[in-house]
Amino acid sequence: MIKQILSKLPKKLPKSDSSDSAKSDSGNSTTSFGNVFQCTNVGSTISSKLNVVKRVSSVVFPASMNAGVEAVDPSLSFKDVSNTQKQSLFISKLNLCCKVYDMSDPDKNCTEQDVKRQTLLDLVDFVSSGSVKFTEPAIAALCKMCATNLFRVFPPKFRSSTSGGGETEDEEPMFDPAWSHLQVVYDLLLQFINYNSLDVKLAKAHVDHAFVLRLLDLFDSEDPRERDCLKTVLHRIYGKFMVHRPFIRKSVSNIIYRFVFETERHNGIAELLEIFGSVISGFALPLKEEHKIFLWKALIPLHKPKSIGIYHQQLTYCIVQFIDKDQRLVSSVIKGLLKYWPVTNSQKELMFMSELEEVLEMTSMAEFQKVMVPLFRRLACCLTSSHYQVAERAHLLWNNEHILNLITQNRQVILPLVFSALVHNSQNHWNQAVLNLTQNIKKMLSQMDEELVLACQRKIEEEDSKSSDVAERRRITWERLEEAATNIQSVGSESGNINSSGSDILVQVKSATATCSVAC
Repeated sequence: MIKQILSKLPKKLPKSDSSDSAKSDSGNSTTSFGNVFQCTNVGSTISSKLNVVKRVSSVVFPASMNAGVEAVDPSLSFKDVSNTQKQSLFISKLNLCCKVYDMSDPDKNCTEQDVKRQTLLDLVDFVSSGSVKFTEPAIAALCKMCATNLFRVFPPKFRSSTSGGGETEDEEPMFDPAWSHLQVVYDLLLQFINYNSLDVKLAKAHVDHAFVLRLLDLFDSEDPRERDCLKTVLHRIYGKFMVHRPFIRKSVSNIIYRFVFETERHNGIAELLEIFGSVISGFALPLKEEHKIFLWKALIPLHKPKSIGIYHQQLTYCIVQFIDKDQRLVSSVIKGLLKYWPVTNSQKELMFMSELEEVLEMTSMAEFQKVMVPLFRRLACCLTSSHYQVAERAHLLWNNEHILNLITQNRQVILPLVFSALVHNSQNHWNQAVLNLTQNIKKMLSQMDEELVLACQRKIEEEDSKSSDVAERRRITWERLEEAATNIQSVGSESGNINSSGSDILVQVKSATATCSVAC
């Protein structure tokens, strides 16, 4: 009976087993009952944690992205976890948002799309609260999520080639069906870049040149809302990541070169120029040669494309900012305008004159004198333009006080260049408003320097008389040629007298031809 009871009791562990179990218990030598009790406590602790924190599959969250980070169920709210677990939950939610859905069909994956959007909104709220710590795993997860959702290949453009390039003023903008998600992703990216405690040295390893280049490619989006967000994001990156500034300038230059000299199609030129307007205003003096090359080889050739109307306002602002930095750039800017001056596009010509007025308002006397002769030869053609708006705009330049002051001090050179155009308008132009403006300018010039105006008038009269004399001599010469040709025909009909009078007629023709060559 006693033996049966003893056989049911647990046997004593061998020394080797007890020593191994003691080592596994953090160096504490306990009995087997103690070991069982301790395991029970650990199991209860784990089960209690699982009530709040649930383990998720490694297929959804790869180990490479979560090295040393506890994967947490992304469906949980940040309010439901402890402060130590918020970082893990933040990364888990970012990884969940890496799933991209086809938004062209609103009924497809509707539930999943709603969950993703709500998760994105939770991430934005969490970052805006300022309680997130952007460690390297968090930065890597956020950059991966932004890259997965934002970086994509746009469908080919089917706009007509006659539109000039990109989105024109008459075309309706195209809106991305996935914008409800993209907008939140852009908002999250912007808050990440603007985060006060962000370690830039740590972040630049993930917001690198490849990331910036893919971001610049997105400026060709046809959705104006996306281009507006990109403008703000790129401007913040340029301001915060100083190491990327030369690369951004070079990359934008390459985009402009490709647009001007190859495709003439890009949707984001206006936004890129708007960014560079503020960038140029921050350039240090004296200007680097790199910045001047950007003006000469990128900004000035942007006057060439037909679609200049889309971005002309931003382009003018950039040009003015450069001149404000260095007055010596005026002559090269005006020469560039004259080089690309439109010949048959009246609307483009109006834009050029508007920009020219802003440039001349900032021009010094020395720089003005370098370009005044070719400039006013071109403006003389504009004064006599048959397009009344072009002619009217050219006349209105004289109402600008600074430009009029430049003209007054250089009137000996400028008045002879434009006075003939004013006289031609007074005699021939069809538009009454242009005629009135021409009369006002002539009166202004007479009050400015009457003797010079009279001298120009006499010179025009002399040139008119000379031209009339030349025309008269040309008319007489043609009459003699016609008479000589008639004589040849009459002589040809009289075959018997051809030998006697033909030589005399040929002499008349030769003399008439010689006179014609002199007169013409």
